[in-house]
Amino acid sequence: MENERHQELKQVLETRRQQIIDALRDGMKAVRAEHGSVVRELVLDDVEASEAEAQNDLELAIVELRSETLTRIDEALNRLSQGVYGDCFACGDEISEKRLRALPFAVRCRDCEEEFESAARKAKPARRRATSLFMDLPA
Repeated sequence: MENERHQELKQVLETRRQQIIDALRDGMKAVRAEHGSVVRELVLDDVEASEAEAQNDLELAIVELRSETLTRIDEALNRLSQGVYGDCFACGDEISEKRLRALPFAVRCRDCEEEFESAARKAKPARRRATSLFMDLPA
């Protein structure tokens, strides 16, 4: 039974890994095609240049996110081969199969992840609401 679960989870990880690799490859092809079709002598005005820069930033962020996810999946496959995949880093309990199917590279069970995220939010300095540039000045 454990070996069957091991194989199923490995398949989920490998399938997700291949999907990300395919998405990265398709994204790179699209970027190359888009940039190859642009006339090099075309002069962009400030708005067009700003839009192009924003689009490039977005595409880069997506590539970085996918690369990070790919790294997490590779780490999960490594934990699987070591026999520790599916164990919560925080409490050591087994991570639910439902959670692993939804997020196959999860390292904490749901309860521990909620505690981790709550602690991370508390550790961040509170952002001031920027309702006015002069809100700290006395009237």
